[in-house]
Amino acid sequence: MRTLIVDDERLARTELKRLLEPYTKIEIVGEAANAEEALKLIEEQQPELLFLDIQMPGKNGFELLSSIEGKSPEVIFTTAFDEYAIKAFEFNALDYLLKPIDTERLKETIHRIEENQAQPETPSHTNERAEKVLGENDQVFVKDGEKCWFVKLGKIRLFESMGNYVRLHFDDQKPLVLKSLNNLEERLDPNTYFRANRKHIINLHWIEKIEPWFSGGLLVTLQGGDKIEISRRQAIRFKELMSL
Repeated sequence: MRTLIVDDERLARTELKRLLEPYTKIEIVGEAANAEEALKLIEEQQPELLFLDIQMPGKNGFELLSSIEGKSPEVIFTTAFDEYAIKAFEFNALDYLLKPIDTERLKETIHRIEENQAQPETPSHTNERAEKVLGENDQVFVKDGEKCWFVKLGKIRLFESMGNYVRLHFDDQKPLVLKSLNNLEERLDPNTYFRANRKHIINLHWIEKIEPWFSGGLLVTLQGGDKIEISRRQAIRFKELMSL
């Protein structure tokens, strides 16, 4: 991918170029220290990908994206501040990397980009992020009314069906999202998330206690106190999955 690095700190640009050297599919076609330089380079070079800092003199990263005429490149935000994460994903960012950039985190991001690039475009091809299986290290944007969260999936201990909605349980929060539990189950990593019954998906890493229950089922207690029944049918699968 033709790639442009936009950051007002020269050392940060140099370090990112060094980190990107092993990835031969990332072709760095330029670098810019501010939005004005970046807009000129975007017009000249037509990059497919931006590594974009948020806080810069003059226009910030969000204002830069709003100023691009025509098709915008894909964006990976790089910043020392995590408070912009929710707004970043409102701009459909591919990812949000906190400085100093972790090499393993960058590796995950590039790998995901390469996988997406390898997928053939078809008329039905939509947002690749929306189709990929989500693991505990993925972060998701959640909005319920006026409240927003940018939460690591591994922190969500329980998904609870509420009709056409699913309630997410993490920390002391319980927001609702307009999804079906079946749809979420297809997207969640089965090594971490288990369909306990018709109404619940549990995070296996949050299990604190397991007890035998009625009719061959199981009762699991999650860290935090939630008690969820695993149906008899699912208890058989659970034992097969978790046994030596």
